[in-house]
Amino acid sequence: METITLPYWIFILLVVFAAVMVLDRILLPGARWYLKRRVNRVIEEINTRLDIEIRPFQFTRRQALIDQLVFDEKVIDAIKIYAEEKKMPHAVAQEKARKYAAEIIPAFNAYIYFRVGYWLAKKMARLVYRVRVGFYDNDKISESDSNSSVVFVMNHRSNMDYVLVSFLAAEKTTLSYAVGEWARIWPLQTLIKAMGAFFVRRNSGNALYRKVLERYVNMSTRAGVCQAVFLEGGLTRDGALREPRLGFIDYMLRDYHPHNDRDIVFIPVGINYDRVIEDRSLIRRLDKTAKKRSGWFVIKTTIAFIFKNASLSRKNRWRRFGYASVNFGEPVSAREYCEVNQIDFSSLDKEDRFVRVESLAKTIMKNIEQVVPIVPNALMSEIFLNNREAWKSALELKAECCERISQLEKSGAPIDISSSAVESVLGAAMDVLIGRGLIEEENNLYRMKESELDIINYYANSIVHWRVNIDA
Repeated sequence: METITLPYWIFILLVVFAAVMVLDRILLPGARWYLKRRVNRVIEEINTRLDIEIRPFQFTRRQALIDQLVFDEKVIDAIKIYAEEKKMPHAVAQEKARKYAAEIIPAFNAYIYFRVGYWLAKKMARLVYRVRVGFYDNDKISESDSNSSVVFVMNHRSNMDYVLVSFLAAEKTTLSYAVGEWARIWPLQTLIKAMGAFFVRRNSGNALYRKVLERYVNMSTRAGVCQAVFLEGGLTRDGALREPRLGFIDYMLRDYHPHNDRDIVFIPVGINYDRVIEDRSLIRRLDKTAKKRSGWFVIKTTIAFIFKNASLSRKNRWRRFGYASVNFGEPVSAREYCEVNQIDFSSLDKEDRFVRVESLAKTIMKNIEQVVPIVPNALMSEIFLNNREAWKSALELKAECCERISQLEKSGAPIDISSSAVESVLGAAMDVLIGRGLIEEENNLYRMKESELDIINYYANSIVHWRVNIDA
C-alpha cells in the first residue's frame, strides 16, 4: 500500500472545494427549503386575516420584474430617445434603464414584513406615542372591492408616518411606499426594500429615469398592489397642508381604462402628532439664510436626543410625546369618478390630463383635510397664538380650549377628546409646551415665548383649515 503525499496547499484547496460543494449541494438547498416553507406558512396564515390579500405581483422574482420593466414597450421607446439625445450606444442607454429599474423595484419579503417590520413598527410607535386611530369613512372602506388597487393617500408631517401607518394598516393589507434617497444607506435600504418600499429620486429631471419610474408605478397599480402615497410630495415645513403634487396620481391614471382595468380606490388618511420629532429641523428649512448643518452635526444631535430620552426611561421619567393620531376618510373610486365626470384619462393629451388629474388630486386633498386629527397640542398652540401678548391663567386657557372644541365638534371636525378627560388631556398638553420651553410662566399666568413663535405656529397650522372654515 503506497502513501500519497500532497502539498499542504493542495490539501487545503481540496478541503475548501469539498466544503463549498457540501454547502452548495446539501446545506443551502435545505436551508432554502426550510425558509421557503416557513415563509409560505406565514403567507397562508396572513392571507386568511388580511382584507386585501398579498398580490402575486409581490411574489414574482425580482429579476423577472426588472426584465419586464426594461423591456416594456414605452421604456424601450424612451431608451431610444435617450440614446439619440445623449449620443450614446443603445446598449449603454439600456443598461442605464436596467440600473434604474434595479434601484426602484423592491424585494418584498412577507416574512420580514410581518415578523420583523410589523413588530418593529408596533414597538416604536407605541414607545414614542399614544396611538389613536379613527374612521370617518361612513363604512365605505369595508364596502370597497377587495380586488381593486387600493392607494392610501396621506398628508406628510413626519418620517414617523411610514412607521405609524404601516403598523396600523398591517391587519388589513401590506403597503408599498415610495421613499426618498435618505433611506438608501446600508443596512437600512435592504430592510426597506424587503418591506416592499421602492426608492425614488425626488425632482429628477432625467427623462429615462422618470419613464422607468412611471412604468413601474403603472405596472404595480394594474397588478393590484396596495400603495401609500404622500400627496404633498414631501414633509410640511410650516405645519400647514401643502398643495398636492400630481406625479404619482398621474402615473397611475395616464393609462387607466375605467371599463376594463380594475378599480383604483384612493383612501384619504389624515395624520397628526402632539409632537413631531423633527419639528425644529423642518422649521429651520424655512429660513433661507440658515447655514446647512453638517452630517456630523445631524448624527451628533440625533445620538444626544436618543441618549437623553433613554436616560429618562431608566430614571422612570420617560413620557411619550403625546398622541399620534391617524384617521381614515371616505374613499374615492377612480372608476366612479371617471363615470360621473365622463373622463377617460388614457385618451386625454398631457395638458388636459394634468388639468383633470389636478381636479381629482384636490378632491382627495380636501378629503384628507377633513380627517386630519385635532390633537391637544395643536389646540393649545392655537389658543396661545390667539393670546400672543396676553398673560392667561391655566383655567382661562382651558376654558378657551373647551369653547374651541365645542365649535369644532359642531363643524364636524375629527376630534376625539371626551368631556370626562378634557381637563387632564389639556393639562398634559400644557405641561408638554412648558416642558419644551415654548411657554413662559409668571405668578401662575402663562403666555407663549415670542422667540418660539415659529414652533407654536407649526402646530397650530396643522388645524388652520378648520379656523378658516369656521370664520367663513
